[in-house]
Amino acid sequence: MTRSPLLIIALVCCLNGCQKTAPENNAATIIPPPGWELVWHDEFDGEGTPDPTKWTYAVGGHGWGNKEQQYYTEARVENAGQYDGRLHVTARRESWEGMDYTSARVISRGRGDFRYGRFEIRAKVPSARGTWSAIWMMPSDWQFSDGGWPDIGEIDIMEHVGHDPGVIHASAHSRDYQWQKGTQKTGTVEIPTATTEFHTYVLEWSEARLAAYVDDQLYFEYLNEGEGEGKWPYHKPFYLILNVAVGGEWGMVKGLDEAAFPQTMEVDYVRVYKLLE
Repeated sequence: MTRSPLLIIALVCCLNGCQKTAPENNAATIIPPPGWELVWHDEFDGEGTPDPTKWTYAVGGHGWGNKEQQYYTEARVENAGQYDGRLHVTARRESWEGMDYTSARVISRGRGDFRYGRFEIRAKVPSARGTWSAIWMMPSDWQFSDGGWPDIGEIDIMEHVGHDPGVIHASAHSRDYQWQKGTQKTGTVEIPTATTEFHTYVLEWSEARLAAYVDDQLYFEYLNEGEGEGKWPYHKPFYLILNVAVGGEWGMVKGLDEAAFPQTMEVDYVRVYKLLE
């Protein structure tokens, strides 16, 4: 999701957008796709803030290197709350720690770290101009204050900016392939109902390949060129990130509709699989 110094996991329930099949986080009711085994998941069937055994938060309001305008809060149900069987990540227009907006950046670091696999996330994204929603991954041995981006690597499973409604992006950033140089590995697809209906965003990640799908549609693929860390830093554990930013260098391209807030990304589930031996 990052576009400055400061990433693919997903889930499977039937790629064409089936309803939730795992009440009360019961893994036995989830049918893995052929050839995959479920290893980690959250169905968001609880109440209140996300399960602390699976999620924590990136907290702060320093712009995140992107000139973002929100303060990311911690364990605040108004910004990250479970109800109706979904996680609601909500950006709100309110003063908080010197910023004009609040939101949440929910992360699995230290609770769900993965090297390779299939990541499925079923979500509905916000539509307002000025929103920048993302489902992405960063290396587990790196924190937001460490610097070193993009050399360390980033995997964007899904990005959506409100000023370009219905256009979904997946990207991979590294030292040699990054947006500042216009060389990032990127795919886009138009999903006209992305802001009104739930869709399943999928990343398949192996030693040789990154591939992103919306529902059953492949729209991004990047093959390991075998030329080292500068092009392929995707050989170590990464963690998942779910967030809604306000503004930012990309999200603010066509301004910000202040009257449209609050704005929410709803997440039905997150499921992570590994290949069967």
